[in-house]
Order: sequence, then C-alpha cells, then structure tokens
Amino acid sequence: MSQDNLLTKKEQNIVMISSYTASGDLTNLEKSIKKGLDEGLTVNEVKEILVQMYAYCGFPRSLNALSTLLKVSKEGNYKDGKAGKPLAKDADLNKIGTETQTKLTGYEVKGELFEFAPAIDDYLKEHLFGDIFARGVLTWKEREIATIAALSSLDGVEPQLNAHIQIGKHNGLTDKQVAEILILTSRPKTEVFAMGESNVNYAKYFKGNSYLKLLSAEQVHVANVTFEPKCRNNWHIHRKGGQILLVTGGRGYYQEWGKPAQELKKGDVVNIAPDVKHWHGAVKDSWFAHIAIEVPSDGGTTEWLEEVNDEEYDKLK
Repeated sequence: MSQDNLLTKKEQNIVMISSYTASGDLTNLEKSIKKGLDEGLTVNEVKEILVQMYAYCGFPRSLNALSTLLKVSKEGNYKDGKAGKPLAKDADLNKIGTETQTKLTGYEVKGELFEFAPAIDDYLKEHLFGDIFARGVLTWKEREIATIAALSSLDGVEPQLNAHIQIGKHNGLTDKQVAEILILTSRPKTEVFAMGESNVNYAKYFKGNSYLKLLSAEQVHVANVTFEPKCRNNWHIHRKGGQILLVTGGRGYYQEWGKPAQELKKGDVVNIAPDVKHWHGAVKDSWFAHIAIEVPSDGGTTEWLEEVNDEEYDKLK
C-alpha cells in the first residue's frame, strides 16, 4: 500500500528490476524478478518492463534480462497475467506515437535536434511511443517509473533523466516518489565484491541497516561494508591499529572528533590513524559502500562509543 505518497510494493519492484537491467547486474536482477513475482507482479508485466528497457539501455541488456526472466518463470508457479497487445500491421505508428508522446509529456516534442536527425524522431515515435507504450499491461506512470529507475542507474544521461522525471510527474508521480526511486537506485551495483548479509553481529553499533561481507581474515582483516541511506556507525576508536577505507560506491561521510565531516565518493581513500575517534556512514539519499582494511597490530581492539547525534547528522548535506 502507499503511505505518505511513497511508492507501492509493486512500484518498488519495478524500480529494482529496471535498475538492475540497466546496470547489467544479472545476479541481483534474478533476485529482484523472483521477489517481484512472489509479491504479485505477473510474468507479462515483468516482460513489458524488460522489453521497454531496450530503448534505454540497449538490446543486449534487454535480451539478457529477458533470458533471466525466462529462467525464473520456468522455476516457479507464477501468474502469466494479461499479455500486451501489438498494434495492427497496417497501423500508422508515427501518428499513434506522436499522439502518445504528446499526451505523455504534455506538449508536442520537436526542436532542432529532431530536425538535424529526423530518423531518431521517427524511431522514438514509431518504436517506443507508438509500439511499446501502446501495448497496455503497464500504466504510463509505471512505465515512467521503470524509465527513471533505468536512467538513474546509468552514467552520463542526466538530461534524459531530468526530462523523464518531469514526464513522470506529469503522469502522477510525486516529488517524494521520485526521491524514493533515486534513493533505491543509488545502491551500488555490479560491485566487484558481494554486498554480504545483514550486519547483525554489529547492528547495535550502527544506526540503520548495514551489510557485511568478510573478504579476508588471514594476515589482514578485510571486509566489504555497505550502508543503506542514512545508516552510519557509532563513534568509535581503533586502539593501537588503525584502519583504511576504500570507497567503492555511493556517497557517504567520514568525520573525526572535533573536525568537520568530509563527503566521500567512489575512489576516495581514508587513512584512519590509531586512537582517533571517528565515524563513517551514508548520506541521507544514497547508499554507501567501502572496503575496510584493518591495520595489523598486537593487541589492537575497536572501542565502540556513543551514537552520532541526530541533530548534527541532519545538518549534513
């Protein structure tokens, strides 16, 4: 159900399926498809999502995703649901697509770019808006949710993402729902190292949900730590031995006691000296992942302290 203008469970599943299709993460896509089907999506609804994805992330990823759906559908007793309706062979796809595109966006789409490359204008109208958007099964709002999720999972497509956010709003999406899509898709994808399981053993030292994957316990202790948006660990101190953080995805913060917090992004490295009080975690609207390397030392321990003050954390941007 939808509360406080948030996405429904169905819409959340559409987001994750679209996002993992766009990023090419077939392992997590398979999990997301199973979850979506278990929670009420039909095989044909997922099929429509994945066919539509060819227009935004290419045939290779769309075909790979459809192969994943085919595999999953054979393994479970899932509902096929209503199938999409192809248009008649003699239908005027350009006319239908133009009308659909105009209604979808709220204005007639034209300009110098389409005069410069009229073929792309025809492809958009005839294949995407004339063919795919006219097939039914999914609402236009649901199709825009899928599109926004896919585009927010790709690099270098900000103009198209921003355009589709506005189109999504024109078709019923709220600002809160758009923000939720962007948060869900900010999760690091196609990570080199697996995300791991829920960090239950250290949960009392974290505010929010985190995930831990131990990569090495020999010679040097190395772990992959993933934080959901807003999640952070308590203030703590590494006694005798320090720690090195290698940021692998998302956005987060690192702060030492008495110093301002510093924003972290993929590729950043943090060297934490022994006996320095500090914390690290995710920003409010993005997942965050890092590799934590413990610097070996005789008798080294971690001293866990108080939570990061909510008021101070909320001031961070």
